Amino acid sequence: MGTVYRTRARPRDVAALAAATLATGASFGAITIAYGLPNWLPSLMSIVVFAGGAQFLAVGLLAAGNPLAAVFAGLLLNARHLPFGLAVADTLGPRWRDRLIGSHLMTDEVVAFTLAEETPQARRRTYWLVAVALVISWNVGTVLGVLLGGVTGDPDTFGLDAAFPAALLALILPSLKDRETRLVALTGAALAVLLTPVLPAGLPVLAALLGLLVLLRPRRPAPATPEESPPSSHQLSGPAAPSSGRN
Repeated sequence: MGTVYRTRARPRDVAALAAATLATGASFGAITIAYGLPNWLPSLMSIVVFAGGAQFLAVGLLAAGNPLAAVFAGLLLNARHLPFGLAVADTLGPRWRDRLIGSHLMTDEVVAFTLAEETPQARRRTYWLVAVALVISWNVGTVLGVLLGGVTGDPDTFGLDAAFPAALLALILPSLKDRETRLVALTGAALAVLLTPVLPAGLPVLAALLGLLVLLRPRRPAPATPEESPPSSHQLSGPAAPSSGRN
């Protein structure tokens, strides 16, 4: 689960990713305003936090009056950045300035494009290219969403509320080819839906992590293949002696 699918950073791919990020950022800005939160909050979060899905979850929990849960949820969702950081540490170089800025701009997409490159120089160039493109498009999208949300008063008017779920679905579709991943995802989704009526806003998403428990279930041993099946008693006894033809 959480596999980073590698692809080369071609200009058209980076441009398409930036456009999708802009639309998702607009969705975040508009939804935050629809929650009744201050106009300055989405832009501040997008600059200081820059965490994508964690920001959506955080504003939902803030609007529900659960600031501590918002912090915990953000840390939990971004825990995957620890192994990502180890994977690209050499790319960012030894200087603390580059590492601090680079770690702040690190996203799943940035790591995926970076690891697809073969040389250290190409990796470094790709990392900063994709990271800068995404942080700019996300923040521009956030501002547009705030302005749009303030004008329309309801982000559903333009369907922006569907932009983030659609983006997440597009990201996880390749992972669903794996049977175990499908089972975990479906179990987590079912738990989130069932707990939505009884838990505060945002917490059902965290409860969906309980879907990982299905990985602890006992597994049936795989059936033996013909090559691996134990020999029969007839095979152990060796070839039969030829008949002499006499009674």
